[in-house]
Amino acid sequence: MTSHKMFPTADLTEVERRRQQRAWYAYDWANSAYVTTVATVLFAPYLTAVAETAACGPGVTPDSPCRADLIVLGVTVSPGSLVFYVVTLSTVMSAVLLPVVGAFADRSSRKKHLLAGFAWAGSAFAACMFGVQGGNWQLGALLLVGANLCLGSSLVVYNAVMIEISLPDERDRVSSRGWAFGYLGGGLLLAVNLALVTLHDSVGLSQGTAVRVCLLMAAAWWAGFTIIAFRGLRNREAAASPASGGMVRQSFGQLWTTLRHLRAYPMTLLFLAAYLFYNDGIQTVIVSASTYGERELGFETSVLIATILLVQFVAFVGALLFGRIAAGLGTKRTISAGLMVWMVVVSIGYFLPEGSLLPFLGMAVLIGLVLGGTQALSRSFFSQLVPKGREAEFFSLYEACERGTSWLGTLIFGLVHQRFDSYRPALFALIVFFVVGLALLSRVDARRGIAEAGNVGPAVI
Repeated sequence: MTSHKMFPTADLTEVERRRQQRAWYAYDWANSAYVTTVATVLFAPYLTAVAETAACGPGVTPDSPCRADLIVLGVTVSPGSLVFYVVTLSTVMSAVLLPVVGAFADRSSRKKHLLAGFAWAGSAFAACMFGVQGGNWQLGALLLVGANLCLGSSLVVYNAVMIEISLPDERDRVSSRGWAFGYLGGGLLLAVNLALVTLHDSVGLSQGTAVRVCLLMAAAWWAGFTIIAFRGLRNREAAASPASGGMVRQSFGQLWTTLRHLRAYPMTLLFLAAYLFYNDGIQTVIVSASTYGERELGFETSVLIATILLVQFVAFVGALLFGRIAAGLGTKRTISAGLMVWMVVVSIGYFLPEGSLLPFLGMAVLIGLVLGGTQALSRSFFSQLVPKGREAEFFSLYEACERGTSWLGTLIFGLVHQRFDSYRPALFALIVFFVVGLALLSRVDARRGIAEAGNVGPAVI
């Protein structure tokens, strides 16, 4: 039987907590380069173009679109739906892998080494995306799965570390600042990417080569700034230790134990169900935004990068703003208000006219205001519902439906697009995820969930 060593959460001096929190923020700054430049903006439409080349040959343009399909393992797949199926696959794999990573991390006294190792492996996958050219969509799909799995694994450890370095009343602030710095860092690199893609002729590059260079820059950013987090964070004694059979065996065994014992934490389980739905909606909007803007609304890549850049800087403000609002209104109420705004967003997106830039930018501002806030507060809210000594293990379940790894939303998006040959009904279908998520969240009794997990809650929840 596994024993848990009970010692106070964040048993550090205030000065040491602040120092480690600053180092912790650096990893949000680091990995957001991949999330924004690669996962959100450039790689989805680039991989779609590569898949179209494989299906129809070179010369495919918006004016002469590809109507042929790919055959993948005997199944007919639309090139426009491929990237969404790839993301779906990576998340199904995450559902099995990440809980094992979490259980292993809880038994490890080298969390910062695990964090950095996954980050550097993920950045290596991202760097290899530079080699995806012509019709070689298979390499691109493989690298996207690998990078997403490494990102998810690193974030399992990263989120668990937040509990070690922050008190309950600090977590909304710490989580919000982490997301805010992430959006700021990702936005700064995206600004450089915007300049390179827009001025690619001036520096003697084709647009495709410029995009590939941007993918390489994002990988280097992710790897380089992870060094700051690695050097600033401290390893601490493991909160849980394997009784017998070694860490790997115990970690795989703990996966089954976690799923069985979730019934003992009904409010935690209910929040995970709510988060699975509404975060799938958020993640699918993020993943599909650039493809929707290019294929459905007819905007050029440079316009899309500028729009996502706008979202990044607005999200920086939105994350900090939501943290302040939650301090007075409560975390759960603030998240619920954000989900209502998300419903408005997908409704506006359905009716946006093709080529109308100002309404598109207005929707982008609205997305930015709620994007960072709902994500940051969801992370800090869940941290209050996690049993002591099992932080990484439980955050692995949380991470399985976290940014860039939603599966149900991307699957529905791909299927609806393939059925109607349009991204508009696919986007509008996502409103179901926000409605269901909000309904489930309304039933979460936060104080009861905190007590069930054996934690002391913040003054306002």
